[in-house]
Amino acid sequence: MDIDNKYITVAYQLYTVEDGEEAPEAAEVASEQHPFQFISKLGVVLPAFEAAVVDLAKGEEFNFTIPCKDAYGEFNDELMFDVPISVFQQDGKLDTNFIYEGAIVPMQGEDGNRFTAAIIEIKKDAVTIDLNHPRAGMDLHFVGRVIENRPASNQEISDLLNAMSGGCGG
Repeated sequence: MDIDNKYITVAYQLYTVEDGEEAPEAAEVASEQHPFQFISKLGVVLPAFEAAVVDLAKGEEFNFTIPCKDAYGEFNDELMFDVPISVFQQDGKLDTNFIYEGAIVPMQGEDGNRFTAAIIEIKKDAVTIDLNHPRAGMDLHFVGRVIENRPASNQEISDLLNAMSGGCGG
């Protein structure tokens, strides 16, 4: 059984599919000049994405769709709620350069865990935030090509694990 990690580089266009309708414009593009790179078996990409490309050879093209249940899950209304506006204020004022409808903001829970939230609405006394992934409830349609697929070196694995743990590489 092959347990080696692979260094994989892909160029792709990602189209979102919501309620059976595919968006006409790509939601995300990883070009051949600026490809998406990852190392397999480290849990850094969606498992369904990795499974779809891990055995493809350099130069092979792909075209697959990941259902939302295997991507970022269904949209959950319970992950939208109001937070007191004071949470977003400094010295009693809202910094409208960073806090505005549509902004994605870093937050920290009472337990110290960090997460991001989308600002949905700013009210007089509260801010409505959304903790759903921006692509929750969407199927993901990927069209692209494998640029590189080879065994990852120990140094590449070490560098990535170091970066993931907050260190700085080599």
